Amino acid sequence: MQIIEHRLHHDDGSPYSFVETPNKSGRMNPQYVVMHYTAGPSAQQAINWLGNSRAKASAHVVIGRDGEITQMVDFNTVAWHAGRSNWQGIRGLNHHSVGIELSNAGPLMRSGDEWVSWFGQQYASNEVVEAVHKNQTQMRGWHLYTPKQLYAALDLSALLIEHYGLKDVLGHDDIAPTRKTDPGPAFPMDSFRAHLFGRPDIIEDEEVFETTARLHIRSGAGSQYRPLKGSPLPANTRLSIIAEQGSWRQVEVLDEVNGLMDLEGWVHGRYIRLVS
Repeated sequence: MQIIEHRLHHDDGSPYSFVETPNKSGRMNPQYVVMHYTAGPSAQQAINWLGNSRAKASAHVVIGRDGEITQMVDFNTVAWHAGRSNWQGIRGLNHHSVGIELSNAGPLMRSGDEWVSWFGQQYASNEVVEAVHKNQTQMRGWHLYTPKQLYAALDLSALLIEHYGLKDVLGHDDIAPTRKTDPGPAFPMDSFRAHLFGRPDIIEDEEVFETTARLHIRSGAGSQYRPLKGSPLPANTRLSIIAEQGSWRQVEVLDEVNGLMDLEGWVHGRYIRLVS
């Protein structure tokens, strides 16, 4: 992909889909990328709403669960995606950032063996990760992003960083922590940044473990809890221990596994070993 006159094009020069929104302002020189989830049922629903003047909101691009990218605002134009926001002394990130919306239901409520969104759509357990948001204290379900989405977002962010000299990738929950939870704990922000900026995603003095065999990573400390999407972990997968409960260890997966980054869950301590 490439950027021509602030719009996204394929390598052959053909443009990506562009659906113009009236919800935009004047020119800007972006400094950041801000990641969002749509909290809706589909990319098309988000595009329809963000293209409506009644929404009073927009984003530069929407990425569907199939990885398809639709642009709605030129990259040098203010989109209304950040609202009241602040980052390192900069107020009003609409005027300083490119907003990327990922089609995703956001936080979910458990209903028996399934999960339900605020708009009533049900999701199977293998589409959900249970986690505590970094700005909250309660365990909740969060709709997983697809590998195609994440790779599309990674490619686009890398291009934006190169083209505009951007400083960083942020979450809406970074710049408006008391109001927003997107993109949420299902988004692998640490690994995402590490891929883009070459940052180490392991603290130098941190103890690193590895699996000794193929091993399920589960949503809770016990074999009665369901395996998470990404299970089983291959042998020699690197892990960092977050917490302990009896023989079980809550871990962060330090490697990309089965197309997923930043997995967190529980594994049995018998099947991991210290490597550093």
